[in-house]
Amino acid sequence: QLQVVESGGGLVQPGGSLRLSCTVSGVALDDVNIGWFRQVPGKEREGVSCIKGNYGFRYYADFVKGRFTMSKDNVKNMVYLRMDSLNSEDTAIYYCAAARKFLDGRTWSTTDHYDAWGQGTQVTVSS
Repeated sequence: QLQVVESGGGLVQPGGSLRLSCTVSGVALDDVNIGWFRQVPGKEREGVSCIKGNYGFRYYADFVKGRFTMSKDNVKNMVYLRMDSLNSEDTAIYYCAAARKFLDGRTWSTTDHYDAWGQGTQVTVSS
């Protein structure tokens, strides 16, 4: 059964860094796309980034380009989101999600394409 579990959230000061982890089970990372999303109360869940199963190609939302980096460890079956230069607008619940279907630059951020979701981890950027 395909499952994902996030970890690594917490409180960080503006300008600081944080690394989120996503543990994937039930499938090899080469066979699934993994996305990171975030949500704040009253707003829709938005795509942050995605790493494709084949070749590890990455997509990033414009608002995190140059600050966030996705990576994966196929041996541990884990995916990471390194977040640098954090600001208050990055405060949200961050979700990891897995998608078996083909994704591209237009579709990676569509929540309906994802088959499994984690419970979310809170990231708070505040002084």
